[in-house]
Amino acid sequence: MHAGVDQTEADDTRLVAALRAGDEQAFGGLVDRYYGVMLRVARDYVATKEAAEDVVQETFLGVIQGIDRFEGRSSLRTWMFRILVNRARTRGEREGRTRPFSSFASGLDDDEPAVDPDRFVPDGRWAGFWSAPPSAEHLPDAKVLAVELGDRLTQAIETLPPAQRTVLELRDVRGFSSAEVCELLDISEANQRVLLHRARSKARAVLERYLQAGRP
Repeated sequence: MHAGVDQTEADDTRLVAALRAGDEQAFGGLVDRYYGVMLRVARDYVATKEAAEDVVQETFLGVIQGIDRFEGRSSLRTWMFRILVNRARTRGEREGRTRPFSSFASGLDDDEPAVDPDRFVPDGRWAGFWSAPPSAEHLPDAKVLAVELGDRLTQAIETLPPAQRTVLELRDVRGFSSAEVCELLDISEANQRVLLHRARSKARAVLERYLQAGRP
């Protein structure tokens, strides 16, 4: 088994044990880590931010109430997000918002990539990475640049269409696999791949314009 998988399972085992023991610090860390992305996922299913906040709170309550029944057949985070999506769907149906997440992923015809696809490696190990990277001229100190680009990237992610933002955050920020994202959001592998590519393209375009403009 891959070392990264072993580490994830070990982390899950420790965290589950802490939650079952009523460790408030462990629970607080879980909330801090996942509240924001959970809120964004829930918001794709319900009508208001307030409803999404209710769903997230109900999810964490469900995690605490159900942690003794967690069997470890999936990762802890996948189990948590299943609870979240199920509760969000139920809330959305109750509110009359029955449009599934997959419908947000289907209207892709008029949404062209923000960066020429030729700029990226099309397949293989480095698929999706720059084939022609942004110019490195006039770059600031590396540490300063890292902070600035991190802030700019966060802003770029926030401006993405909801479905693209959710898939990008789950895949690239939270490290979910494509299979996990497809299962949680009930979308096809093809739609997941297109949403992720377009989200990455738009985020990279923002960073490239920022660099080329000399950090206004």
